[in-house]
This record gives sequence, structure tokens and C-alpha cells, in this order.
Amino acid sequence: MMKQINRRTFLKGSLAAGVAPMFIPARLLGDQAPSKMLNLACIGIGNQGSGISRSLGGHERTRVVAVCDVDLDHGRVNAVLEQFPDASRYHDFREMLDKMGDEIDAVSICTPDHSHFPIAMLAMSMGKHVFVEKPLANTFQETELMMQAAKKYGVVTQMNNQGHSGANYFQAKAYAEAGLFDGVNKVVSCFNRWRRWHPWDDVQGYPSGEQVPEGLKWDLWHTTAEERPFSERYHPGNWRGWHRYGLGALGDWGPHILDTAHRFLHLGLPTQVELVHIKRHNPYIFPLETTLKFTFPTRGDQPEVEVYWYEGTENRPEDEHIGDAGRVLYGGAYTFAGGSHASAIRVVPEEMRQKVQSALPRFGGGSNHNNNFILSALGIESPRSPFEVAGPLTQVLNLGVIAQELGQVGVPLRFDPATKKFVNHDEANKLLSYPSPRKGWEHLYAL
Repeated sequence: MMKQINRRTFLKGSLAAGVAPMFIPARLLGDQAPSKMLNLACIGIGNQGSGISRSLGGHERTRVVAVCDVDLDHGRVNAVLEQFPDASRYHDFREMLDKMGDEIDAVSICTPDHSHFPIAMLAMSMGKHVFVEKPLANTFQETELMMQAAKKYGVVTQMNNQGHSGANYFQAKAYAEAGLFDGVNKVVSCFNRWRRWHPWDDVQGYPSGEQVPEGLKWDLWHTTAEERPFSERYHPGNWRGWHRYGLGALGDWGPHILDTAHRFLHLGLPTQVELVHIKRHNPYIFPLETTLKFTFPTRGDQPEVEVYWYEGTENRPEDEHIGDAGRVLYGGAYTFAGGSHASAIRVVPEEMRQKVQSALPRFGGGSNHNNNFILSALGIESPRSPFEVAGPLTQVLNLGVIAQELGQVGVPLRFDPATKKFVNHDEANKLLSYPSPRKGWEHLYAL
């Protein structure tokens, strides 16, 4: 009872201090039994969120009862509004959950990285299943709290690293079970494509501000973060380049490139993170180039593993088997190379692949990532990237961006996976969590 009162008090108090949300009553819903349908609320319905909302909401077992976005007037959201005209519309997810909590079974969260945490925490505390865009959260601490909340509230969770339900997943699972990854001691990965912030060579602080676009609820965009003047260098989409709002290229593509290696090598958390190379370090935005080295400890009879990450259009690993977004695994039965997302891995070099291909384990498939979440929320399947799996992967990325933000080349950051603290760097420990959330949002860290 006290938890329910605290949540309701938080909702009422924080709403009173913020911008009043828009609410449009829903029309009458269909007559299918709720036990056979998943009532979904989609939060963040522009850009990437548009495709995800339409996919999740288009499933035959899903009914979209509400949509939420800080800018419902922008053309980016039109496709979702047109597909689900009967859904109630909100600007503020807190108002949506307060008014429609009894009608919502699950939520999709496709907002900027820094706002995943508050939305997911409130939804899980109310017993809602959550589908969250990658990466899970902007800080190591927030990711940890999200994992704890998922376990505490017993809800179904899924991070949207889509390849975790494609050939990449089923093949890696089969190969790992056959022992083909035994002995892997090195992973080289890269993302060598252009990023939005690469041309920004003039950043010396946060932008001074521009006119807020009509219809955009800029206060609500910040959620727990300190509110700053609007700038097109934050929204739309550019937020990923700022340490406070996103996790850069590593957080964007790491979940698609490193996911199955991390899971099926059972890497867990590293014991050391080292910045090997950086170009144009900046305390506000992500660099132009980065090379990171993660060291993972032995696991049972499996050796220590070094994982290298290269990013930047000119910062490519010296490996003929890797493209501009992918990874190579060394030390196992064979050397394996692959791309990102759902792309399968292959034995390299080609001469070896031709010799052994017919003897490699065969693998099947299953429901796609979005359908896997829906069917899991309905109790039919199990999620393939729940927070207990996606959380440690995200925390590896959280630790990597700490090294990027510090910018100290050749200074190994030693990390204790048991205490989940750095043992040799006080400044790095401070970056495991950001400064306290702004007033009115503190409650979410205690759920």
C-alpha cells in the first residue's frame, strides 16, 4: 500500500511542477478478451520509435491503447498516429500511466538514451512489461537499478538489439553449445562509419540556446536531466553525441556488434578498461576516433578475453576479415568473423571455411525480436534479450564511455565486478552515475 501511495504521490507532485500534458480520450476499444490481447502504450513514436511502434502495435495479439511523445505535432509521428487513431494521446508518460495504468499491460520506450531509465522504472514499478531501445540506460548505476527493478517487479523485459533474435543469435547459440567458442581469447570489433557529431569541432560547452519549435514540450524532453536551452544539436537525433544524453557510437552499435559474443562467451563485466587511442577528445561530446581495450577475466576453464573496439571513419583495425561494422573472434576452434545485427558469422579464411563448413552445427530460427517480446509478455515465449542479459552488456558500454569521457590514453581503469567500482580511479567512479536528478524526479531512483 505504501509503495502505491508513493508512486501516486510522485505522479501528482511531479506533474504539478511540470508542463501539463495533452490528453485525448480514446474511442471505444474492440471486444476481444483482454486475456488474449496485449494492451500496449508506445512512448517515443518518431524516428526509430515510429517503426518499432508500428511493428509492435501491428501484431495480431496487440492493441495500442495509448501513444506518448514530447512533440505530437511533428510529421515524424504521423505514421503512428494514422495507424492507431483510437489510441489516447499524451505528451507526458507520467500522466499516461497515472490515467491509464489499469488499461496498459506493456510499454515500448523509444526515446533518447537519457530518458529510458525514468520511463522504464515507473512502468515496471506499476507492473508493466517493458520493451526498451538500446542501450538500456545512460549510466552504469541506472542500468543496475533497471536490472534490479525487473527482478523485483517480475515483469517481462526486452532490449531492442534486434540481432538477438536473428541468425546471429541462433547460430552463436548452436556454436557455443557445440564448444566451438571454447578457448576464444580475443575479440576485435569496429564501427567505422560517419556520426552526426563528427563535424562539430567547435564545441566548448553546451549550446546557448535557440527558439523552441512550436509543439515541442522541451521541459519534458529532459526527464531526469538538468534542463538546458533548446538546440538543434540536441533534438532531433543529435542528442546521441553528448555524454549527458547518449552513449555515442559505442552505445548505438555496440549492442548490435558485441551482443552474442558477450552473451555466449559469458563475459560478464570486465576487470579493466583502457583507452588505447583517442582523437579530438572533448568533455561534452564524443570524440572523432576511439580505440578501447576491455579485459574480461577467466570463466571456469575458459581463458581471459581481450575485446577491442575501434570507432571513427579512419580508425580501422588491421584485420582483413572485418568490414566497417563487425567483429572477429580469435582463439576458438576456428577464427570467426561477422558483421552487425542479425548477420551470421563465418569461418575465416575462406579456404578453411570451405573445408569445415559441412561439419559445422546447423541452426534454426524463431520469432523476430518484436514478436518475441509480445509473445513473452503473453506468457507464450521467453524474451531473448531481457534486462538480466542486456543489462551487463549495457554496463560494459557504460564503462567504455567513461574511458572516452575521461580521455586518458594509456591509463588502465581497473574495475572490480564484485563491488562494481573502479579500484584505482576516483573520477571514473563518479561517472558511474551522473549528478543527482533534477527536483521532482528523485523518486524514480528509489523504486
